[in-house]
Amino acid sequence: MKLLADMGISLRTVAWLRDAGYEVVHLYEEGLETLPDDEILVKARTEGRIVLTLDFDFGQLLAMSGESLPSVI
Repeated sequence: MKLLADMGISLRTVAWLRDAGYEVVHLYEEGLETLPDDEILVKARTEGRIVLTLDFDFGQLLAMSGESLPSVI
């Protein structure tokens, strides 16, 4: 499973997920800590990743986009 961790997700959680065998990229690690939420969705969709976030607005943004992907956890 490929995940894209938003800024609210700790790097410690990302390390734990990697140890568990998940392929996880954190926005901070890529220097994208200020990337707007709508662009995070585009990045995840392009890379085939699931967005891992604590923000409630991603579901609304996804619904408004009319897209079915990416999934958001």
